[in-house]
Amino acid sequence: MFKGDKKSNIEELIRIIRLKHLSIATEKSYVNWASRFIDFTRKVSVKDIDTTELERFLTHLAVNENVSKSTQAQAFNALLFLYRHVLNKEVKLSEKSVIARKGKRLPVVLSKNEIDRIFKCLDDGYLLICKLLYGSGLRITECAQLRIKDIDFEQHVITVRAGKGDKDRVTVLPVSAVDLLTEQVGKAKEVYCEDRKDDLPGVFLPDALEKKYPHAGKEWGWFWVFPAKGLSVDPQSKITRRHHIYQNTIQKQFKAALNKADISKHASVHTLRHSFATHLLDAGYDIRTVQELLGHSHLSTTMIYTHVSARNKLGVVSPMDKMK
Repeated sequence: MFKGDKKSNIEELIRIIRLKHLSIATEKSYVNWASRFIDFTRKVSVKDIDTTELERFLTHLAVNENVSKSTQAQAFNALLFLYRHVLNKEVKLSEKSVIARKGKRLPVVLSKNEIDRIFKCLDDGYLLICKLLYGSGLRITECAQLRIKDIDFEQHVITVRAGKGDKDRVTVLPVSAVDLLTEQVGKAKEVYCEDRKDDLPGVFLPDALEKKYPHAGKEWGWFWVFPAKGLSVDPQSKITRRHHIYQNTIQKQFKAALNKADISKHASVHTLRHSFATHLLDAGYDIRTVQELLGHSHLSTTMIYTHVSARNKLGVVSPMDKMK
């Protein structure tokens, strides 16, 4: 039942998010935006908030905070969820809302030579992760959350489960990464055996599987390929268990390797995924294949890589090069 105070509405928001099995990252983002929005309205009772307040907040973000269009869109999606599922109100914005401008940006792409230089500056554990990000086109979250059963060494494929948009897909497992991956699976098995010896709670299971199969989290197939070194508290269940490697650690290691390799491009670990797509197009693979490997819902999302693919520039000679 609807209540008017901020705390109860945030708690209700969290309850519905978890009921719908949205990710931890989505929960944190939605709660953050909802909290900021309710504070912005400065109203005693949340039940008095209407669409006008939402328009004011979105305009404030664009005009006063000068946020990007993607940030404003993130805020809108979070608050749309709040309105529909907690406040039980529909949203229809008027033309008075100020929408932040979205600049056209091409993805940063690393050359094969630059990627090789970065790889040479990484330790084996993080080298393998970055090889999978580039060689399989994985998102950092997808790579960190890989489970033993997701790897098929015989078919050389990786199954990405519940990726962005809660979709499963299959992508390629690079042959050149097999040896390192086999070694990593062996290290994970040692951690798994220690956890079972200590009778620790099983790893986190998606959706309602933990209730349906209460012991599945202790099975080897569900264990992480990249387990964290220590234990931590599950933010939802409050159970102390072993989670997968943290994304921030991967990002820091990649950034350090980027600097060590003396590469000035504004690159991140996600740039390896951009490079995967672009280099496949350079090699002549059709865009539909690349779309499936990346897990894009719309072809238009994949089309951005055609603008940075070298294939589009082949045969073009600068007029200056023809000057005598």
